[in-house]
Amino acid sequence: MSVTDDNARLEADTIRKITWRLIPFLMLCYLLAFIDRGNIGMASLQMNHDLGLTPKMFGFAGSLFFISYFLFEVPSNLALQKFGARKWIARIMITWGLVSAGMALVQGATSLYILRFLLGAAEAGFFPGVVLYLTYWFPAAYRARIVAIFMVAVPMASFVGSPISALLLQADGMFGLRGWHWLFILEGLPTILLGVMCLFLLTDRPEQAKWLSAAQRDWLSARIEKERTEKKEAGPHPSIWQIFRSKEVLGMALVCATASSAGTVLGVWQPQLIKSFGLTVMQTGLVNAVPYVIAAVLMVWWGRHSDRKGERRWHTAIPLALIAGGMLCTLFVTSLVPTVVLLTCVLIGAYSFKGPFWALSSSWLAPGSAAAGLAAINAASNLIGGGLMVNAYGWIKEETGSHALGLLPIALLAVASIITLLMLSNDAHRAARNAQAKATA
Repeated sequence: MSVTDDNARLEADTIRKITWRLIPFLMLCYLLAFIDRGNIGMASLQMNHDLGLTPKMFGFAGSLFFISYFLFEVPSNLALQKFGARKWIARIMITWGLVSAGMALVQGATSLYILRFLLGAAEAGFFPGVVLYLTYWFPAAYRARIVAIFMVAVPMASFVGSPISALLLQADGMFGLRGWHWLFILEGLPTILLGVMCLFLLTDRPEQAKWLSAAQRDWLSARIEKERTEKKEAGPHPSIWQIFRSKEVLGMALVCATASSAGTVLGVWQPQLIKSFGLTVMQTGLVNAVPYVIAAVLMVWWGRHSDRKGERRWHTAIPLALIAGGMLCTLFVTSLVPTVVLLTCVLIGAYSFKGPFWALSSSWLAPGSAAAGLAAINAASNLIGGGLMVNAYGWIKEETGSHALGLLPIALLAVASIITLLMLSNDAHRAARNAQAKATA
């Protein structure tokens, strides 16, 4: 057997081992994160009546999560670099689990606003922290498929969470509590348990991984360090303030805002939209789950396709076009089945976008700026998607009575995002060609 064959086998065995060690557990953590942030959508089927919430009030409550998420995202991601992923991810999960379970204590709109704000602050930094953490473990050639596999947890959260939440709502009256009380309590407690488990199952860096062989540790550390060195040689690291002012970070935040808006708005409002066709709570939970399982399968396939082709730009732009088309077409349908088909198309776009996009974004950021850059992109996109669009949907729904019109701003945002992505990508390609020309001159 040749040295090349030995190296290929070592690489395959190493990637397989770290994938099975880290990804299933992190997926479970992220699944619970999205259940805990999104279960307000199913809870609203009872809670809004109990608390006297109007669509505008409910939209504002939903958006507060993303406002605090924006404020605390970058500091949280920088803290992860300082304290290590193992401790910081555990801290995030334990605090958000406590706040999520505490949602059962709300007595009115004000207490709901406070706890939704605290939930966003508690969870801030989890996703970009994990994306950063994965760059410590996976070479660049594997990242789109790994991020896509990890992010299957997002649609799966609604696929699993919607029927479970619907069942928990049926526990209405047990021990004097409403069904939505049980929903928040029983979906928050597992997150606390997983947070404690982070301290025992996660390893901060490859060189500390006793569960890898010495050869595997050496190969992985050398490969990751080689890629870091190559990126360092490409140019000096910008400061944090330069990152926030850079057109790449701002532009990619706008691009990401489309997928964030689509996923977030449908996560919060889709149960009410589906129930408006006359379904029961249990039927709503089951139908609400269907688009997410289809999106989960296709997002993994799309991420693997992006890695196999080595192409990121069009693998990011095409899902944005699917979001725009699906949302615009909802204006012209009035029955349940075509509406669910179009919502499925939107969610396929929203989730298939993620793997290629985050691989593209991380490739544009220098190693020293990756933590702040990824967090800034994610935080700003969540502020637009959750802070603005969830509110906009509530206002439009209350003023017009139309769910379809509430989706129109996201369709327009998707068109702007496609244009921005293509412009940024052309600039990046031009800069790469110029750098190559200088190097060969």
